[in-house]
Amino acid sequence: MLDDLTTAVPSPTAWPAAYPRGYAVVDVETTGLARDDRIISAAVYRLDARGEVEDHWYTVVNPERDPGPVWIHGLTSDVLEGAPLFQDVAAEFASRLEGRVLVAHNAVFDWQMIAREYARARGEAPVKQRLCTIALSKELKLPLPNHKLESLAAHYGVVQQRAHHALDDARVLAEAFRPSLRAAAAGGVRLPLHECLPLTEWTDRPRIGQQGGYRPTSWRPSRKRPACPYPNPGRFEPGKRLKQGMRVAFSGDTSTERDLLEDRATEAGLHVAGSLSRLTSLLVTNDPDSGTSKVLKARQYDTPVVDEAAFGQLLGNVEPAAEA
Repeated sequence: MLDDLTTAVPSPTAWPAAYPRGYAVVDVETTGLARDDRIISAAVYRLDARGEVEDHWYTVVNPERDPGPVWIHGLTSDVLEGAPLFQDVAAEFASRLEGRVLVAHNAVFDWQMIAREYARARGEAPVKQRLCTIALSKELKLPLPNHKLESLAAHYGVVQQRAHHALDDARVLAEAFRPSLRAAAAGGVRLPLHECLPLTEWTDRPRIGQQGGYRPTSWRPSRKRPACPYPNPGRFEPGKRLKQGMRVAFSGDTSTERDLLEDRATEAGLHVAGSLSRLTSLLVTNDPDSGTSKVLKARQYDTPVVDEAAFGQLLGNVEPAAEA
């Protein structure tokens, strides 16, 4: 077990009443970066309302598949063979998260990986909000050369012992988050909290354009969709129907697994776009204030924006493309 945190940081006497009551600083290592990749290790440092460490927890997880980039995380198939399955640790993991804000570096990635694992296990992670330490460092205007974890750690004098080991990464992040939290409290900074939407639907079936699902020799499977057969009819107009050929982009968490939403959009005759441009007909996001690149571009280009629920209703009545 790695050492507990030792850095003492003065705590402001006046603490913002709106701040959360507790935090779960999380790191997960995975078989890759795609939506069908799996968690192979996870660590949680529980912190109280003012950032004091309460305890920590770590586990390896058998992903039931090739472990992926062993050269990064160091967890081989032999090491993971006797590890518990995710469903075996799901209850303990949940108890570490419950009632707390999930804190991670690039938090949307860790949250989405966790949400997918719980969806596979036919459950939900008890997390309502997340906080990304990258976003917090930007709010605090920290003089960092970049937004890597090592740069944030160096800023606070935190020494990394085992990079890409979930427990040590969580320790380093917790130790860097504590002074960041105190600085935010002292400056009256509003914490960049975002809603966490648990997945309500999941499938392990092969995706459109993917032959035979996951290939053990590839830790980051590519994703290809068939070309949309219809021309882009232009922007979506609120109050009207979607039309086949419209170019649709997605941003942020969705309560239905993203691949399923994209598959349904494709099957309805829409063009699913991985990025947003002036040609995009519609952006679907549940968090229009998130500040993601797609949201910012949507504002810049005046692209219409709807949430997931509204998009689901629109999908049920897509107008056919005009005949040539």
